[in-house]
Amino acid sequence: MSVIQFDVQNNIGTIRFNRPDKYNAFNKEMAMAVQEALDECATRKEVRCILITGEGKAFSSGQDLKEVTDPDGPELADIVKHHYNPIIERLRRIEKPVVAAVNGVAAGAGANIALACDIILAKSSASFIQAFSMIGLIPDSGGTYFLPRLVGFQRALALAMLGEKVSASQAESMGMIYKSVEDEAFNGEIEKITQKLSRMPTRGLGLTKRAFNFGLVNDIKGQLEVEQMLQTEAGMSYDYQEGVAAFLEKRKPQFKGE
Repeated sequence: MSVIQFDVQNNIGTIRFNRPDKYNAFNKEMAMAVQEALDECATRKEVRCILITGEGKAFSSGQDLKEVTDPDGPELADIVKHHYNPIIERLRRIEKPVVAAVNGVAAGAGANIALACDIILAKSSASFIQAFSMIGLIPDSGGTYFLPRLVGFQRALALAMLGEKVSASQAESMGMIYKSVEDEAFNGEIEKITQKLSRMPTRGLGLTKRAFNFGLVNDIKGQLEVEQMLQTEAGMSYDYQEGVAAFLEKRKPQFKGE
């Protein structure tokens, strides 16, 4: 059985973690497969939205500890450097919207992979846990970068140190995720959002993502210059011309993602 399920339908590239018996814990094979799938999503023109979710009861429980403790397995430093860091870098670099559909527990690296996505939705029964402190480690996979920016320094540090479980509704309230969705409505909400994104002006969304990435490190002067540069680039796109024409002609725009 493949460690991930990957398919492209209706301009949506879906990456589904597929180790349900291990609560979708990451091993080397799964990490490499996710990296390859993200690369394919980045290069395939027809993919205009990326969906990441898990099979079974969990989104991902993080690192498979059996791999870490295997005498023949990779070193911890190599796992962080070669398994997780490239995934996080790809999630932020790909100029297409990435939706995390957190269908169950997201723990450790699994939680932080979700937090690195652009739009995070979670089942009301799902939860998030910075589980690293329970085994004497620090949050990796961008956890020390994204979590303080999402929920604030004090709360992020407390969550990292205490390893407390955060429910989906709590995660929404503190700004960790975009939305908590009742379990029975979850699949429908994911379909609605991903289909909407797949029909939107992908080039403009990608430039918006790039601008927000710059905004994490720029001062106001530098960010205004970025906005000017990227707005000029967006204004040269087909979708901008189509959007303006459709507005003036009072019709629905037909975006191509270009």
